[in-house]
Amino acid sequence: MTTATSTSLAEQIARRRTFAIISHPDAGKTTLTEKLLLYSGLIRTAGMVKNRKGRAATSDWMGMERERGISITSSAMQFPYKDTVINVLDTPGHADFSEDTYRTLIAADSAIMVLDAGKGVEAQTRKLFEVCHLRGIPVLTFINKLDMPGRDPLDLLAEVESALGIQACAFNWPIGSGREFAGVVDRRSREFQLFEKTAAAGSARSELTRLPFDDPRVGERLGEDVADQVRGELELLEVAGNPYTHEDFLAGKVTPTFFGSALTNFGLEPFFDAFVELAPAPGARPVDLPDGSETRRPPTAPFSAFVFKIQANMDRRHRDCIAFMRICSGRYEPETMVKHHRAGKAIRLARPHSIVAQERNTLDEAFPGDVIGLISRDTFRIGDTLSADGGFEHKPLPQFQPELFARIEPKATSLRKRFDKGMRNLVAEGAVQQVWPENSPHDGLVGAVGRLQLEVLQYRLEDEYGVPTTLQMLPYVCSSWLIGDRETFDAPTTALVARDTRDRTVVLFRSEWDKQAAAKKHPDHELLDVA
Repeated sequence: MTTATSTSLAEQIARRRTFAIISHPDAGKTTLTEKLLLYSGLIRTAGMVKNRKGRAATSDWMGMERERGISITSSAMQFPYKDTVINVLDTPGHADFSEDTYRTLIAADSAIMVLDAGKGVEAQTRKLFEVCHLRGIPVLTFINKLDMPGRDPLDLLAEVESALGIQACAFNWPIGSGREFAGVVDRRSREFQLFEKTAAAGSARSELTRLPFDDPRVGERLGEDVADQVRGELELLEVAGNPYTHEDFLAGKVTPTFFGSALTNFGLEPFFDAFVELAPAPGARPVDLPDGSETRRPPTAPFSAFVFKIQANMDRRHRDCIAFMRICSGRYEPETMVKHHRAGKAIRLARPHSIVAQERNTLDEAFPGDVIGLISRDTFRIGDTLSADGGFEHKPLPQFQPELFARIEPKATSLRKRFDKGMRNLVAEGAVQQVWPENSPHDGLVGAVGRLQLEVLQYRLEDEYGVPTTLQMLPYVCSSWLIGDRETFDAPTTALVARDTRDRTVVLFRSEWDKQAAAKKHPDHELLDVA
């Protein structure tokens, strides 16, 4: 690599920001994603997730997402924002889709955690934050819905610290709340950022008036009592608030915290600008070597990437699958030849795309941090490593055991071929898992974390493949992968032993007690919940 090329690659890496947005359902993360598109200039009008006129958010492309107003699948979008290139990974907030979310988080370099100002830290937020913590992903916090009646800002900061075990440093401070929410004060620039009214449902950008901290116009605009109260709260923060260092942020010890309203756009542009400044560019990522050791591969190394998501039927006209690939090092160029580690062969990466929901644009080049889509016809699986030089693999992506199992069949036997194709595609993308009992190897069963996954499976089989189905729930409530000699494992009479899509032994139990008893009875075996 020449010096000029290396410099250019380093410059491109420095421009990238690849992040996931995490939250409990209905905290506003998909709306925040939509507003980032609005402020980037990529869309003219923001469509709300629950818009009365029926306009749906750009990142919610699936029919069921539009009907129910929820995010069902992770979506990856790339677009410019001012002087940076944004790769945003919008994740489902619902716990039933947590496995999709966990895989997506591994592809991110940082995360934005969205909290509801009225509810604070909720259950799913805790789980997703813990994944970020375990993966060493730095987190910025956006406390949303200040346009609604909410909790005291100091209480919210205290709850972030007590519930998540991370210091919260307020970078801005709200001026009022609910109907009285008028803007924020930027603590670093010491200026009042006052917001004007926006178009209905925040579909257009909000105008921003910036006034110095001691400007007399602040009192005229807000009222002297409100201005004095805000200044008093800020003085308290200076004394009692947490300090911020960028090193502590990158180490996951402190989360820069911002207040605002994604619905009305109040506080969004300053937050987006601060995020671009604070969030890390793509860095070295851990990889496994053939001898079992681990090293870190810098982003300036030769080309490498891994597949973290597969999505079927994003384009109904082509009925294809898109493999979402996170580039970790090097530069993609047209017709790049790479080593497909799992398949053990060389392949050509022809016609990758940048993705914004269902829209695709063919790429001429891509760089570390970029998330691109590859047309996949059984070529890729989740977790595949692709590289120019070989000799390593990116860290494997986790797979979690289902807690619900069911038998699903097409209502009409004439639709069996179409049903089988749909199941192959949806299982390959991780929508559900599938197992085949040892005593009935042709009777495939589906496994899911939650009931909503099964509803989505039935919906998509009918909507995308034209196959109405019947679903019969089974009495199993937990399962584990079996590690050890199958012949010497004596499963409980109430359990079911099966094989999964990777030919691994899976044991389905009717109770957690049965599972624990089986583990005690077979100390030479392992029952794994995560593989």
